[in-house]
Amino acid sequence: MDAMPAAGRRAPLDMTGGDFREAGHRLVDTIADFLDTMPAGPVTRVRSPADLRALLGPSRLPDSGEPASPLVDAAARLLIDNSLFNGHPRFWGFITSSAAPIGALADMLAAAINPNLGGWVLSPVASEIERQTIRWIAQLIGYPDSTGGLLVSGGNVANFVGFWVGRRVRAPLDVRAHGLDEAGRATRVYASRETHTWVQKAVDLSGLGTDAIRWIDTDSHLRMNVDALRRQIRSDLDAGDLPLIAVGTAGSVSTGAIDPLAAIADICARFGLWFHVDGAYGAPAAALPESDPDLRALDRADSLAIDPHKWLYAPLEAGCALVRDADALRDTFSYHPPYYPDEEAATDDTPIYYHEFGPQNSRGFRALKVWLSLRQVGREGYIEMIRDDIAMARAMYERADAHAELEAITLGLSIATFRYHPPDISAGAAATEEYLDTLNRSILDRLQVGGEAFVSNAVIDGRFVLRACVVNFRTVLADVDALIELVVRLGREVDADLRQVASPTGTTS
Repeated sequence: MDAMPAAGRRAPLDMTGGDFREAGHRLVDTIADFLDTMPAGPVTRVRSPADLRALLGPSRLPDSGEPASPLVDAAARLLIDNSLFNGHPRFWGFITSSAAPIGALADMLAAAINPNLGGWVLSPVASEIERQTIRWIAQLIGYPDSTGGLLVSGGNVANFVGFWVGRRVRAPLDVRAHGLDEAGRATRVYASRETHTWVQKAVDLSGLGTDAIRWIDTDSHLRMNVDALRRQIRSDLDAGDLPLIAVGTAGSVSTGAIDPLAAIADICARFGLWFHVDGAYGAPAAALPESDPDLRALDRADSLAIDPHKWLYAPLEAGCALVRDADALRDTFSYHPPYYPDEEAATDDTPIYYHEFGPQNSRGFRALKVWLSLRQVGREGYIEMIRDDIAMARAMYERADAHAELEAITLGLSIATFRYHPPDISAGAAATEEYLDTLNRSILDRLQVGGEAFVSNAVIDGRFVLRACVVNFRTVLADVDALIELVVRLGREVDADLRQVASPTGTTS
């Protein structure tokens, strides 16, 4: 039998306070310098996977370790020199926000204390901070602050939670014990064709199968057509099917479209469906007094997903699931093996055990970065930043619309879409549209590797377009103007290159 370690044991992973302080101070200085200089540098520096793997060194696990401090220094350099910076003022590619600096400090503190938010006894004050954070998020967007909820990794899981609660509540039998097999009816879930792909994952992983989804057409503004929804539910009922859940979107991924949430809520109430809203991106805009009236109908949803790491500017990861009926949330996920604490009657002083409210048992302290940000800026601070982002997107759309070589396509919340369109090409013909798609794909490819700005794409009415989503508190009008100039410059270059190969249909040259 091996000898027990001496009383003065020093584990290889441990650090003294002095060593931690030295490494930590240098890291904070490095990060501070990075935050100061990042806006003036490129959005990204493109490296191949092979180049990046070479930077990481030998592929085999080392037998012996290295000192912690130089490792931290090297890791900081590796990330700063080889990342795409979603905090850069000209990053508008995906719905990933510039992250609040206070969130970085919060994550460091959370990791140092390392509470496990599965159980209150393991995380007393952290659990109370998460409870308050959920209440504040609900208050910010006008959802009942008595709601149940929890923080999760992101939008997919937040939407899954609402979906699973809806399945549990609206199924006509004990779905936890028996599944849906005994229902003897085809289950139906309703979502617009613009709904995020989480809904396919949810019905798939819930055992319903993707054929359960009824894809509802959209109107000319890419919002769910409520008349089509009503007709489809009635048709399914006539066929003996089981309408279960309807999904509304508050800010679609492609264009920021907001479904007619109030009308969908009416239909769900009429037919007894669970009404879930995917507000992962757009729900925070409900805080604005001038917000879309349908955003003010968020409070009618049975469940709601919202991502603080999108438009509340929290560092990844931070999603949030809200369920109007807290008891229904708990009833969906709660189990009580003997190694869990005994159930307690709910009072104002009852501890909260978050393992009973979601799919995780062990849970990290995601709430701290959100809670500190909410305290740092308050409601008015978020209103100001969200309003500014919307204004930046509007300016982008208006500048594209005013430019002779650009075609503005859509504007919704803080998403603007447009495309480069040479003025001597007449749109409409199939061959012309194919050429414009090829042209704009090539523009996007060059733009994303160039490092001057970063946008993504959408396909709208069959057209490939450039898409910029502004969830970035560092973006200013000069950045918007720079993007317009960049797209036009690249558009002219790519158009000239393509015309050397073949002249597009419809040109007058």
